Amino acid sequence: MVKGDVDTYHEDGQWKNKPEGNERASSTHEVKADAQAQGREMAVDRGVEHVVKKQDGTIGEKNTYPRSRDPRDIEG
Repeated sequence: MVKGDVDTYHEDGQWKNKPEGNERASSTHEVKADAQAQGREMAVDRGVEHVVKKQDGTIGEKNTYPRSRDPRDIEG
């Protein structure tokens, strides 16, 4: 199993999830919320960070799983 962060991003009119190190997206979705939910599940299963990008490609949010791995010393 690939142990890389999971990116959720928009490309070619679809929202996609791609674990770091994969050549192709693991899943594609019509709606961002569906892709985000699937990406979160993939990140939780792998114990990695989930990076959710906006439609323009900029980072919208990052979530670390499990939370105890988060290097920041603040809540949120």
